[in-house]
Amino acid sequence: MTIRVIRPGALTTVQDRGRFGWQRDGVPVSGAMDDVAYRVANWLVGNRSNEAALEATLTGPALKFEEATAVAVTGADMDARINGDRLPPWHARRVDPGDTLTLDGARRGCRAYVAVAGGIVTDPVLGSRSTYVRAKLGGHQGRVLRRDDVLRTAPVPGDAARAWRPRGVDVGWLHLRRQVARIIAGPHLSMLSAASRRELYTCDYALSPDSDRMGLRFQGEPLRLQAPVEILSGGVAMGTVQLPPGGVPIVLMADRQTTGGYPRLGEVATVDLPVLAQLCPGDRLRFAEIPHAEAEALHLERERELARLCTFLLTPS
Repeated sequence: MTIRVIRPGALTTVQDRGRFGWQRDGVPVSGAMDDVAYRVANWLVGNRSNEAALEATLTGPALKFEEATAVAVTGADMDARINGDRLPPWHARRVDPGDTLTLDGARRGCRAYVAVAGGIVTDPVLGSRSTYVRAKLGGHQGRVLRRDDVLRTAPVPGDAARAWRPRGVDVGWLHLRRQVARIIAGPHLSMLSAASRRELYTCDYALSPDSDRMGLRFQGEPLRLQAPVEILSGGVAMGTVQLPPGGVPIVLMADRQTTGGYPRLGEVATVDLPVLAQLCPGDRLRFAEIPHAEAEALHLERERELARLCTFLLTPS
């Protein structure tokens, strides 16, 4: 099946769950910024968790379908419509040949995920279809989508497309609208001055327009170290909170580098990474401290909830 891009949106790329196993060679993981929204989009149309989908940032694409299939939109509310009829976020519907799905500017959140039954098919690079634009790696020709691009999807049985029924999920339990990101203390947190350690957890930060898929830059009161320091570069992960020379934290995200030489103040709890992924420039955020054990427990409980949702959505009715 093919899909034609009528309008590409501001920054729309093909993503899956990421390119794992290559960080030792300097290759970023990439993958969906909001892994929860991405996975649920796939389950809504009957896909496995790792089928490639589209990630749209701030403004979404317009897509024309050439065959009957099912399509789901999750994450940010971009006023998705099928032939002008509203498709709410976290919902999926059947589309017929000639139907057009349009996403506009984000009303709430930053990134929307568009999944299609069967998943988007591109040539895998190092085991992943995720797009890493800086290196022109993976995805659709290693770049963001453009007008008149044609995307292919994996075939699904014809009767499955005809029999498919609309569905949606209530994701209130995900707490995605909270404006707090909880941090597990990192190896260099103690290098902050006592005043800056307090400020890290009491000040509001605004997301800078300079943010991207590599990292989220914030604007706010600069934090200060007790003394100048030079540290050895070390491994970083999605959610690593670094302190650059300007003193305002950066949180590394999906397209992060593999090592970093700035002080590492901590790691954002995995359960809160979707909150960060859905921040728009100017949105305000506060950091809070969380013990490692509590962060792990919250993550495991979230995964249990998602496993139940996956079973529900993928079990034939």
